[in-house]
This record gives sequence, C-alpha cells and structure tokens, in this order.
Amino acid sequence: MIRPIDLRGADRSTLDYRAAVPRADFDVEAAVPAVHDILEAVRTRGVEAVLEYNERFDGGTAGDDIRVPEATIAAALEALDPDIRAGLEESVRRLRATCAAELEHDVVTDLGPGARVVHRKVPVDRVGLYVPGGLAPLVSSVLMNVVPAQTAGVTSIALSSPPQRDHGGLPHPTILAACALLGVTEVYAVGGAQAIAMFAHGAGPCRRVDLVTGPGNIYVAAAKRLVRGLVGIDSEAGPTEVAVLADDTADAVYVAADLISQAEHDPMAGAVLVTPSETLAEAVLAELERQVPTAKHSERIQVALAGRQSGVVLVDDVDQGLDVVNAYAAEHLEIHTADAAAVAARVRNAGAIFVGPHAPVSLGDYCAGSNHVLPTGGCACHSSGLSVRAFLRSVHVVDYTREALAEVADHVVTLAEAEDLPGHGAAVRVRFEP
Repeated sequence: MIRPIDLRGADRSTLDYRAAVPRADFDVEAAVPAVHDILEAVRTRGVEAVLEYNERFDGGTAGDDIRVPEATIAAALEALDPDIRAGLEESVRRLRATCAAELEHDVVTDLGPGARVVHRKVPVDRVGLYVPGGLAPLVSSVLMNVVPAQTAGVTSIALSSPPQRDHGGLPHPTILAACALLGVTEVYAVGGAQAIAMFAHGAGPCRRVDLVTGPGNIYVAAAKRLVRGLVGIDSEAGPTEVAVLADDTADAVYVAADLISQAEHDPMAGAVLVTPSETLAEAVLAELERQVPTAKHSERIQVALAGRQSGVVLVDDVDQGLDVVNAYAAEHLEIHTADAAAVAARVRNAGAIFVGPHAPVSLGDYCAGSNHVLPTGGCACHSSGLSVRAFLRSVHVVDYTREALAEVADHVVTLAEAEDLPGHGAAVRVRFEP
C-alpha cells in the first residue's frame, strides 16, 4: 500500500534527502498553454467567456449572472445545520484571536532631531479569494482566507467558488453559509482558471482585484503564475502533503489515521512517515491495512498512499529524521517523538508544525487557530503560510526637517556623484542655495 524508503547507513554528508523523498508530479508549466487561452479569453471577452468556461468545466451557473444573490447567501446560513454553524463560529473565534495577535503596527524610527522614518502597514485595497469545490467543498478555506484579510483591514473582498451541478449552478451551500457568517456578500459562482482571470482582469460585475489568494488545482496554480505581476498572489499551491516524524514512543493508530487524513484529500496527496523504528513502521503499515478499507474515500486514499509521493522512510535516528524532514520541507509536519516540543524546535522548514500525539493536522485544518493555506512542494523552505501579513503592504514614510536634511546633505551629494547621478545631488543642493 505504501512503499518503504530505507536511508539507514547512508552517507549523510552526500545524500540528497529532498530527492530521496519524492513528491507527486505537479508540472504547473505543462498547464500554462491551456490556461493562457482561458486568461486571454476572459481578458478580451469578459463575462461571456467566464460563462462559457463555467458551462464547459462545471456544468454552468444558475442563469446568466455569475454573482450569487445576497439573499441566496443569507438563506444558506439560515438553512445551515446548527452543529456545523457552531463549529464554524468556534473556528472563526480562534482564528481571529491568532490573527489579531500577529497584526503588525506602524514602527516609528527617530534617526536624529527632525529625522523620522515611519514603517507604515497598509492593507491591500481589494482582494479576490478563491475557494475550491472539486472533490470536497472546502468550507474551511473560506475562513482561512477571509479572517486574515478582514483582520488586516481589507475593505473590499470578493470570493469565488465553482458552480455545483448538484446545487443548481451555485457554489456549495455550506461555502455560501460561511460567507454569510463572515459578512462576505460579494460571491461569484466561478471556478478554476477562469475565476483567477476574472479577479485579475475584471469581468461583468466583478471589478479587478489587487491580490488573489487561496488554494486550487493545477490550472488554478498555472493561472496564478501567469497573472502574477498584474496582481499579487499568495502562492502556487500544489497537492497537499503531510510528513510525520515519529519514534518508538508514537502510537501507530494515531500515525496511520493522520496519514489517511491527508491522503483523503486527493489521489495526488503525499503522506510520508519518517522513523528510526522498524517496529513502528510495521505497526503503522498494519494499521493502514486495517483502517483504509473502512474509510469513506478508501479508493482515493489507496491511490495516494500507493503513489510515488508517499512512503515510509527508515532512518538511523531522530537526528537523521530531522535532516530528512528539513530537506523535505513539508506543508504539514507532525512530531510524534519523545520530548516532541524540543524536537519541533529544531525544525527549520515546514508550513506548519504539529507537536505531539494530540495535535493532528486535522486540528489545524479547522479549529487550532492556525491557518491551513500553506506552502507545498518543498516551498516551506522559503515561503510562509497565509496570514494577516499577506494582506498588508509596507510603506516607508520619510519625514525630515530642513535641519535634518542638512545633516546628511553632503553624504547624499557624494553618493549621487559616485553613481553618476548629479541630478540627485542637485535636488539636495538647491534647497540650501541662498
């Protein structure tokens, strides 16, 4: 069901750990030509093209209006199961608390009398948030995108999710209910690359945005790559993945369940166990054999676990295991070891780290207070998950008096001449001529 990768006894000084633990093939560039045509069609033909692609890929929208009526959004919340609403409200409460705590404020630096630089944080004016609706209605992605944007102070929020055949050409009603719960009333029934094109260029009732965030399939990722620069993007998210670093203190039942929970997302999802314990590895394999057949999405899970992107990696010790997971830079990393907090403190590269047996990834997906929109494909070595910071821009405000400028005027002139830009120096000199 899941293949072994034995790194025990390997020369640690030469082994490329990242290559030793492969991922799913996710060639965004291969999708670019098809996506380019979609973007160009939406740019030139607007909402007419959006409706055509909705019909081709998702079975069409409810009527000819891509915007979901506000009354429909409100009605979805009224009809929402009370238990689901309670879960969403608790998730929002926790996420708002962590977002508020990380909100950065202006920083004032006084460099001398009359010489001040203010590092101002300014929210993006308008954002487009994408929520997938393919294999599962990812209602939690509504919260993970909207709450940090609202906390940052974004005043114009548009959200798009694919129209669903089973729901009359509207986005999934739970997604609409979550929008109502958060006060988001500008919602579009548009999916895939055409949604990204709509955000980037504007189409019909949707004005263009400044920033696009949210996960999606390979076509969404390709579209975000192509519009980057015209608008900002958060990342090009690929298939979800989890790595579990565990020793012989781990509970095989928990570890297997956590691998399954990520494999449930997508046949391309990656599930990797890294352990120095052959006994644990065998126990986890046995648990997978027991648990997978009883899972609702067992077929999808089996494909993901059997894929080249998943495996059980045997290492000599936890130290080597740390080298493996740091090189792999997983979207989600669980630590199931003795003194798990200390081991987690040594992790450098991961989208999010889950410490100990009672912090499964699914907690982070819904109610931990963390954000589950995270870097995939090894990008956690250089990128961060979605947060309030993604919706803020930094602006330096320079405020100098004449006396403060005079103090550095000679330096400015000298440096301008060193760069052969005499006009720069003259712009300072002119202020002190009699």
